[in-house]
Amino acid sequence: MADEQALAAVVAAFASGTGPVAVDAERASGYRYGQRAYLIQLRRAGSGSALIDPIACPDLSGLGAAIEDAEWVVHAATQDLPCLAEVGMRPRQLFDTELAGRIAGFPRVGLGPMTENVLGLSLAKEHSAVDWSTRPLPEPWLRYAALDVEVLVELRDALEQELDAQGKLGWALEEFASIAAAPRPAPRTDPWRRTSQLHKVRRRRQLAVVRELWLARDRMAQERDVSPGRVLSDAAIVNAALAMPLNVAALQAVQGFGPRVHRRQLEQWLAAVQRAREIPENQLPPAAAPHDGPPPPRAWAEKDPVAAARLSGARAAVSELAERLHLPAENLITPDLVRRVSWQPPIELSPEGVAAALRRLGARQWQVDLVSPAVATAFAAAITAKD
Repeated sequence: MADEQALAAVVAAFASGTGPVAVDAERASGYRYGQRAYLIQLRRAGSGSALIDPIACPDLSGLGAAIEDAEWVVHAATQDLPCLAEVGMRPRQLFDTELAGRIAGFPRVGLGPMTENVLGLSLAKEHSAVDWSTRPLPEPWLRYAALDVEVLVELRDALEQELDAQGKLGWALEEFASIAAAPRPAPRTDPWRRTSQLHKVRRRRQLAVVRELWLARDRMAQERDVSPGRVLSDAAIVNAALAMPLNVAALQAVQGFGPRVHRRQLEQWLAAVQRAREIPENQLPPAAAPHDGPPPPRAWAEKDPVAAARLSGARAAVSELAERLHLPAENLITPDLVRRVSWQPPIELSPEGVAAALRRLGARQWQVDLVSPAVATAFAAAITAKD
């Protein structure tokens, strides 16, 4: 569906359907700049299936309104919801089949393995990494995309039964509600620090080179609407920062800037390196990213040995509890929350005190109820060991 008249028909069909709506989105990660949706797939009982081109129909707020009271069934919702929100589609209710699989304890939670393990059906995945910005989309790709929503509601129903049988359905529903209600994430501070292999770069001047090259690459990628990695690799950026080349010939000798790179591009990259060289010392990026949390755990033993003991005990307690409950430790409670409550524990190291601290940090109630007694016990053991 790629025109307003067809969109109106889809909106009417899905408004009159019943039950949950299976929703999926295909992006062009690795090919295009950003994470926009290039195909949106939906299926609902009484409505059938629809494949929508959000490039041709960029405003889907009418469709979003038509299904806003329905439960959306999405696999790996945190990946798809941002690009759906960009076109005006936001769920009020959600069932995330990937997260449900994690909480239920399935070892492999991709849509293909989940469908096979839970429903006994095999999904073809041969087009999972194609360039979805291609127009027109080939017919086999469209058939592949339609199959992704064909089984989602059936998978949802089976997982709901499994979670209920394990006594975990309430936990999952709290997680889904939290995802649906979450605000859009704030822009990342210093996104250039996510450059892979950045740990090799130690000096602040070299970090400035990474930053300038990353920003130049990002501008070019946005102008050309291509993935930044197709403009210049992270490895090349880090190599240039370590080499600090002084001229085009020296830059061309750096791995990632070989003879295939056009002279004009080499000059642009060299200009970015030169900008980094000219930054005043007091304006160089700090060696570590600014953050409002505790220091890196490797520094705890020296800074605060008792806090290090609390963290070690809390991690072990969470890991043991997660294994007993058959779910990943990071879904039981995020490692960041464990670090924060271990570094700045409540005054009262009781289960109630730990529970209040975890709630303030944003833990869901089911997590608080399960984790607080174990963490409080670990904190008490750390004090005993100190004495």
